[in-house]
Amino acid sequence: MSSDPWTIESIRDALADPALAQRFLSEINRAPAHELLPVFAKWESIAKDTLAAVERGRTLAVFDARGEEPPGDWTDRTDRVLADADRIRARGAA
Repeated sequence: MSSDPWTIESIRDALADPALAQRFLSEINRAPAHELLPVFAKWESIAKDTLAAVERGRTLAVFDARGEEPPGDWTDRTDRVLADADRIRARGAA
């Protein structure tokens, strides 16, 4: 995002996911006047985080495409995630 001020439209576009964008529009449209600014600020933060995550993903994809390790310190959590998934499935979820 450039340094342009955030708008309802720019937040909607930054969210990218249609369901998430619809949730934002629903919340902003139903918010009473005195809650508009906090609702807007909440979703502005979500949009900024989303754009930052997309940019990080694109940066990491460049390293992956070259077969290189991504920069920085990374902790492999694959085993932990798989173990958590097994426990969740064992309880009958998913």
